[in-house]
Amino acid sequence: MRQDTFARIEGAIRKLDYRPSQAARQLKTGRTPILGLLVPTAANPSFGQLAVAMENFAQERYGYRVLLCNTYRDKQLESRMLDDLIDFGVGAVVVVSSLSDERHIEAAIERGLAVVSFDLGVEPDAQIRNDHVLADNRLAGRLAAMHLIEHGHKRLAFLVPRGQTMSRRHKVEGFLAAAEEAGSGVSAEIIESDTLSKFGDTELCSLGFESAEKILQMKRRPTGVATVNDMTAIGLMAGIRRHGLSVPEDISVVGMDDLVMSAYVWPPLTSVSMPVTEMAQKMVDRAIQHINTPGLRPEQITFAPHLVSRQSVGAPPGARKPAQRNHAKQS
Repeated sequence: MRQDTFARIEGAIRKLDYRPSQAARQLKTGRTPILGLLVPTAANPSFGQLAVAMENFAQERYGYRVLLCNTYRDKQLESRMLDDLIDFGVGAVVVVSSLSDERHIEAAIERGLAVVSFDLGVEPDAQIRNDHVLADNRLAGRLAAMHLIEHGHKRLAFLVPRGQTMSRRHKVEGFLAAAEEAGSGVSAEIIESDTLSKFGDTELCSLGFESAEKILQMKRRPTGVATVNDMTAIGLMAGIRRHGLSVPEDISVVGMDDLVMSAYVWPPLTSVSMPVTEMAQKMVDRAIQHINTPGLRPEQITFAPHLVSRQSVGAPPGARKPAQRNHAKQS
């Protein structure tokens, strides 16, 4: 094409504010520049944080958008959403699921959809059908227990909804293992609380709030409590205050996720931080790679969490000096 002709075309494009039709592009390529993201519910802030990190990176690096879908951990709904994404020309999806039956996901993979599973690992000897990206949840549980033990706590508890997911189970295993290894009279128990829904995704704060009474009535009340996530921890601290006690003067609390809000509640919440941004970027990278390179070998990629110490953990009541107790009452 002649240079002057090209310049006239560019001028017309700018003048008319012409934009290429994505629908026309999809007819030619069979794909649309959108990644799917299936989460149990965006009412859980940790999933919202994940969606924001994914969308920012996908748009800036690849020019892709992210389509967020709420599955409520319902297999039939999850299956229909996967079918819809395939019909819309979406080439890859990130799935946050705890379902033991994944035949619907396997069927979607057979139809050509690239799937990246988040926070759901596979056993070392199991066959990997798709990518898995997750935090080391056993290490997360271990970090929470070790932090409480280092502050002198010997009666520990882990608060979790009764509906178990793989990530919740691994956190519990790590917590109990660290307590057992500590010896020296350290004990740990699991406190399971009932929820209206099977997994309690929309009830995490109220679960913590209502569980405070159960914890405070225990004969051997724990002095240090870890929770499965920050929302449960925030509810627990509010419940403890409702009963006239204080954090960490009477009970220390550790959350998990390190949500943005956790630094601004009172007291600021000590939390095990999951590398959400790094995991989100890796999942977007892998999703795009699978779109561009069909048949790419699937991988399991694990990220290490770290503990962020704030003001919700202190020494157990019996270990503080009188001056410390007086200061706590004055504040």
